[in-house]
Amino acid sequence: MFDRITFDKKIMGGRACIRGMRISVSLIVSLIAHGMSEPKILLEYPDLEPEDIHQALKYAAWLTEEEVHEFAFA
Repeated sequence: MFDRITFDKKIMGGRACIRGMRISVSLIVSLIAHGMSEPKILLEYPDLEPEDIHQALKYAAWLTEEEVHEFAFA
């Protein structure tokens, strides 16, 4: 499902990164949130591939999925 997202305690303290590189998912999401385009990110980080960015966003979206549970109070 997320074959490009890696976790290694020796890299970025175990944070979610792209393919074992020192490029975290949170960095990619932050860059996009602050208005940087995908082509600009790829230019600034030449080791990234378009699918790395797409998967980082999909992973971030997956992390934020939540379910609302209603509780009945007597």
